[in-house]
Formats: sequence, C-alpha cells, structure tokens
Amino acid sequence: MGDAELVMADPIYLDYNATTPLDPQALKAMLPWLKGSYGNPSSEHVYGRKAKEAIAEARAEVAALIGAKPDEIVFTSCATEANNLAVLGVARERRGRFFYSAVEHPSVVQPMKHLAASGRSVSEIPVESSGRIDLGRMEIGPGTALVSAMLANNEVGTLQPIAALARLTKAAGALLHVDASQAIGKIAVDVNTLGCDLLTLAGHKFYAPKGIGALYVRTGTPVSAIQFGGGQERGLRPGTENVPHIVALGEAAHVVARLGLSTENARLTSLRDMPMNHFQPPWSDTI
Repeated sequence: MGDAELVMADPIYLDYNATTPLDPQALKAMLPWLKGSYGNPSSEHVYGRKAKEAIAEARAEVAALIGAKPDEIVFTSCATEANNLAVLGVARERRGRFFYSAVEHPSVVQPMKHLAASGRSVSEIPVESSGRIDLGRMEIGPGTALVSAMLANNEVGTLQPIAALARLTKAAGALLHVDASQAIGKIAVDVNTLGCDLLTLAGHKFYAPKGIGALYVRTGTPVSAIQFGGGQERGLRPGTENVPHIVALGEAAHVVARLGLSTENARLTSLRDMPMNHFQPPWSDTI
C-alpha cells in the first residue's frame, strides 16, 4: 500500500483534564450572541438590557451549580484570572500570612511568589506522598490572612480535605480560597459544604468555551479589584462582559455540570474501574 492510500484516523482525545470540547448545547446558546444580539450589557437600550438579562440568567445557573447566591459570582476571562483576583485581591485588603499547598497550579503559586517578593509573609503547605495536604504539619493560626488549596489535583486526581481545612482556617480567623477548576463537572461541589470563602471555576474544564471563568466570592469576604475600569462585576472585574462566553458557561453549568453530573460520574467511574475488573496480573493467584 502506497503512502497515498494510507488513511490516517482521527486521534482519540483523552486529555479532558487539560480541556474539554465545547458542548453542543452551550454552542447553540452562545451563537445568537455572536450574530444579531450584540448589545453592550452596560447600555440602557433594548439591546443592552437583553444582554444584561442573559448574563443574569447565566450567573444564576453558575451559582446554582455550586450552591451559591447569584450576586456571589464574578465572571472572569479564565481560572488564572480568578485565582489571581482571589490571592491578590485579598492581599489588598488583609495583612498577615498567606499559605498555599505544595501542589497548586502556577496561577496560584505565581501570585503567592509575587506577594513574597513584595515582602509579604508567604508559606507553602507540605503534602503527603498521596498528594494530600498534611494537616498535622500546618502552621495556620492567628495572623493568617488566606489559605489557598485546590479541590482536585490536575495531574494525579487527589482530592484535598477541604472541609477539614476550612475548619482550621475559620478557627484562625483566616479566609479559604479553593481552586475547583478540575473538580467542577466531575464531582459535586458545594461552597457551603466545603466551607470556603472563595472558589475558582474554569469554563473550558466542563464543556464551556476557553476564555471564560468565574470566581465565587462569599458575601462579606474582603476582596479588592486588581484591575480598574468601568466597574463591571461589582467593581471586582472591570471590562465589557463577554456575553457569548458567559451565556455558554451558564448553559454548560446547567446541562453538563449540574443535570448531567450523576450520569457522567457513573460513566467515568465505570471507565476507571474497567481495566482493573478485566485485567488479572500473572501473580494474582499467589497473593
């Protein structure tokens, strides 16, 4: 067979922790806002009001996904921006010590290192061999400003004991930020069960487009803007809202991550267990 006759099959994509494809319903929801519905949400005319209403609906869906109130959701361009806003925004409001786990994403580590380079007190929390935070070796106490820890690790899948960590931070009078980018759409996430004050979401990790994320900010949490402009998103994230992507994020939150969570969880669990259920190592009968 010659080279001209070779037919290359499409590769099988398995890297869903890196990014997910756009859900068809999310795409359908965003298309009108890429065509005729082009109003600026800050405008008072009918086009602007419709865009503002669409954003409000999406905000309600994202809030429902994590057990929050709609006005606690701040839309960002991505999880990296949300993490930066959480860390640096709290730093503008609070002095004291900042902690982050040894297995955090660079979008948490780098803002923390920026604070350290600026003379702030920053410490890394060690983890056990499993990748879980070693709660027994933590030094959180009075004077702690913020602790940041991811819910699910993007490389090894470790789930952190966030609820237990929240109890420690609350006892110390500290705030807790959780990067839930890898958890949304895979496991149930509820901000009240977790006990966190801030939580990051990444749209492209649960079938929304790239270029959209959100930060949950619990009511009363002291956070200041790190960018300045027109005052959108309660003044925490200025700039004209990305209506098409926000609408798609709301649709993905509703259809994929919330309504389809139990089905998807069962499917992924089955796929995870399949190799172990069908593979008998040659030494198994000697164990």
